[in-house]
Amino acid sequence: MRILMVAESFVPHLSGVTTSLLRSAENLRRRGHEVMFLAPSGRGFKPSDWSPTVLPSLPRAVHDDAFPASRQTPESCPISLAPGQTYEEVEGTPTVRMPSLPLAGYPTLRFSMGTVAAVRRLMADYRPDVVHIASPFVLGARAVTAAHSLGIPSVAVYQTDVAAYTHRYGMPWLKAYANKRIASIHTTATMTLAPSHSSMDYLESLEVPRVFKWGRGVDTELFHPRRRSEAVRQKLGADSGDILVGFVGRLASEKQVEDLRVIQSLPGVKLVIIGGGPELSRLKTTLHQAIFTGQLTGESLAEHVASLDVFTHPGEFETFGQTLQEAMASGVATVAVGKGGPLDIIDDGVTGRLYEPGQLGMLRTIVESLRDPEARAPLSTNGRQAMEARSWGAASLKLEGYYDRAIEFHRSRQLRRWRDERGAQRRGPGRAASRHRV
Repeated sequence: MRILMVAESFVPHLSGVTTSLLRSAENLRRRGHEVMFLAPSGRGFKPSDWSPTVLPSLPRAVHDDAFPASRQTPESCPISLAPGQTYEEVEGTPTVRMPSLPLAGYPTLRFSMGTVAAVRRLMADYRPDVVHIASPFVLGARAVTAAHSLGIPSVAVYQTDVAAYTHRYGMPWLKAYANKRIASIHTTATMTLAPSHSSMDYLESLEVPRVFKWGRGVDTELFHPRRRSEAVRQKLGADSGDILVGFVGRLASEKQVEDLRVIQSLPGVKLVIIGGGPELSRLKTTLHQAIFTGQLTGESLAEHVASLDVFTHPGEFETFGQTLQEAMASGVATVAVGKGGPLDIIDDGVTGRLYEPGQLGMLRTIVESLRDPEARAPLSTNGRQAMEARSWGAASLKLEGYYDRAIEFHRSRQLRRWRDERGAQRRGPGRAASRHRV
């Protein structure tokens, strides 16, 4: 199967969406499928990128030595590159980048400038059997439209609660627009995958059809209790008898990291914040007793997570909670807000603990109770056992099954459309064709 995976944001920006794409592509390729990424570029937009394909309203750039107007397409690239597009391999997967602009105040988070026409031309060249669109809103929305116009099955993966972010960022008047756009994108797609029951309920409230649940895998070899390190604990300032309580993720407003201020004053507790983002400076003031490690990846991240005693997840707008799974796989007791994605991951009192949204006193009480190693031990053991069944291999195999189902849905819709049109021709203009909704 030939699969085009479209990323709304991509490396070097790290997120649960990026991790999901990378691990899914890795496992799909291992199973013999051909995969290519389409993503925003990781660089600025240059005058040489101007072309009718990319920005129809702008003139072509004047050719000069400083900004060559075209690049030779590498032999390994599966398609012919248009002006402004670049090619690379990310973890062995062919990747085509579209020109992009950074989000104000967040330079690593970029949005593509590519038009529907540019995406459609690329799809027509690559000829995928199915298009996987991760968290569609800008580039992803154009990919859904392009796939629909070319008659290619598309699987839209809902991963970001954009509508909820409008309130968090002080723009509640945009919520109705966000809901309308999300409904339009996912209704146009052949199929939508949602990571949790709360996400499914939200999409169904928007009357999005063909919604199915697909969770995420976790690398249980990378994130493992054996990576716990006394050297890391000492580096983080843990004395004998101290417990390390940590958070991992993007330091942005919607993550509600400032809620952890109720923990930092607990005696014998060292608060550890792992990650980077636009809120870093403000959080260093609010969480003045915390240790900030910056962004970590790979084995360094796994060692730091496994070296924690308690992992916290305060964000109320998470559609899933990938870092929760990584902490549980690492054998760390987890505490999360009881809303959204965590409800599908944590069995309260068995594999972790949940607290009521907004009840920060409850969060503090739970963390305080977990200072006792005997209270943490069953949560750590049960959490690890729960994650052992959630490998990326298993998640990718289920994803492959959804691709097959999307292709069948698409064929069924096409056949019914053909039958309706043929029936209308036979009936003549005086009678209406029947309507079908798959």
